[in-house]
Amino acid sequence: MESSHLLITPKLLNSLYTEAMVLADEARACFDRDVYVADMKPTVAVAFSCESLRVTTRLMHSIAWLLAQKALHAGEYIEADDEVTVLGYAQASDEFLRDEFPIEAQNIIMASEDLYYRLLRISEGLARASVDYVPEPLLMVERLRQAF
Repeated sequence: MESSHLLITPKLLNSLYTEAMVLADEARACFDRDVYVADMKPTVAVAFSCESLRVTTRLMHSIAWLLAQKALHAGEYIEADDEVTVLGYAQASDEFLRDEFPIEAQNIIMASEDLYYRLLRISEGLARASVDYVPEPLLMVERLRQAF
């Protein structure tokens, strides 16, 4: 296993994955409520629908990335260039009408952003670590060359 994959432990992966799945379930339950939209002004209802798509996209990218990391830790081979090993882009939330959303939705939006940006920092750290990574056999060959 490459050293870059050692920067994120299986315990942390499982914890983040559980957090993402619970948050996805909470988001589905919150944004599926027609009661919220029925009481909103049309502009707020449209913004609420758009925000639900942003949250869903953010969470699905997070879950896909976490599943790829779990696969790598399990020893499954994934191409380094494979898009699934890179956390996908997710648009930031629009704060313009957020204050008019139900408190539950506001909390889910903020929690999804928090999770996504934590994963983004981890993903960027893994990418930097993998650039510095040199496989052990190459290090051994280089030591042999220097010895002779």
